[in-house]
Amino acid sequence: MRTSTFLLGLLTLAALPACLSLESDKQKEEAAEKAVLSKHDEAMAQTTGPVYELRQQLQQQPGPDTARTGRQIRSLLRAEAAMTGWMHQYRRPADSTAHERKLQYYARQQHKIDSVAVLISSSLDSARQVLAAGAAPTPSSAQ
Repeated sequence: MRTSTFLLGLLTLAALPACLSLESDKQKEEAAEKAVLSKHDEAMAQTTGPVYELRQQLQQQPGPDTARTGRQIRSLLRAEAAMTGWMHQYRRPADSTAHERKLQYYARQQHKIDSVAVLISSSLDSARQVLAAGAAPTPSSAQ
């Protein structure tokens, strides 16, 4: 009886590092996924309101530079499409997927969503500049 209890204890101790390692891997996967989804949430917050509002403002803006305004509207539409495209292609890896493959997937998705966020941010900044330039008095109207 003592021998079997002792052996069971040894087996438990031998398996413990493996269990801790799995938990650590799981935590790494959860942290990687959380980082990707957090960036998505930030970018999505910019997409749902500001992109739409700026696009509407640009469409209503009377101004001499309609080509620049049109380019900026298309830029905002591309930013929206990039976000939509990312959301449609993102798939959480199956539980059966190997740990390293999950981490690689999350790293690729992080890179992609970071690129989408940069596109959204730069499109928003450019749209604001176009709107500010349209609101500023032109030299001929100031006279």
